[in-house]
Amino acid sequence: MDDAALDRFEAGRGRLASLAYRLLGSAADAEDAVQDTFLRWQAADRERIEVPEAWLTKVVTNLCLDRLRSAQARHERTAGAWLPEPLLQSDPMLGPADTFEQRESVSLAVLTILERLSPVERAVYVLREAFSYSHAEIAGILDITESASQQHAHRARTRVTAERRRGGEADPASARRVVEEFLAAAVSGRTERLVALLTDDVTAVSDGAGLARRLLRYRTPERVASFVRAGFKPTAAKRRLAGGSPAMHFATLNGSPAVVAVVDGRVVGAVAFEVDDGKVTSVCGIAATARLTRLDETWRQQEPDTPVIAAW
Repeated sequence: MDDAALDRFEAGRGRLASLAYRLLGSAADAEDAVQDTFLRWQAADRERIEVPEAWLTKVVTNLCLDRLRSAQARHERTAGAWLPEPLLQSDPMLGPADTFEQRESVSLAVLTILERLSPVERAVYVLREAFSYSHAEIAGILDITESASQQHAHRARTRVTAERRRGGEADPASARRVVEEFLAAAVSGRTERLVALLTDDVTAVSDGAGLARRLLRYRTPERVASFVRAGFKPTAAKRRLAGGSPAMHFATLNGSPAVVAVVDGRVVGAVAFEVDDGKVTSVCGIAATARLTRLDETWRQQEPDTPVIAAW
């Protein structure tokens, strides 16, 4: 491969990675899909490729669809063990964030909803909402008709709108205050205050630190408050599992306010929140090591703020 062809691919690598992450919800899988796309680009007769960006987009999208349709992916969805991999807000893999639709499409809540769509519906939604492709362009990428693209987009958007219970974007400063108050109430065990900070239709999900076979799900303010209080209550067993006494840092993950637990510079857990009108609408706890790899890498590359809790 000559330098020009290599430079052309590298110029679009970030966009391809962002697209693949939105389609797969996993940074590691996205990187694999981009690398496979590079191998296809390397082996292709590039003189016959009229529009390289369109060709690369088509290849990476269809490689992602193959992964979504794989037996392993179907098994994870059936077993209820899938959660998106959280990314720090500074991570370039999050990609375009100029519009509300672009920011919304990469939120943990929407990525979780997209996982329940068909692979083609998910691809159409991402290409349309996050990357502003026309239905004619999407039809060419996915080898479907323009009418089919419109229908898939309508079904996907209807599903996302129906399951996405929050209104507009929360003010970052207000959201942080809510999360800090929530964290203080959780650590101190003030259940009544926790319940008061939750919406009536609040939900919570956790991967059980990767120890549970299925995701742990909770509904109603009382059950979510009990789950959160138990999860944030410091114990010797939890410290042993984490490898020490974590410091709790406020962060933004995929556009959502979050608390990141760190031991000796290593991320050992993260809890992301959805906040609307001064209350928490959802809680997502992630502590499985495999889901924290990229977050841990990007965390080490930055200078963290003063922790909200220095030693948990």
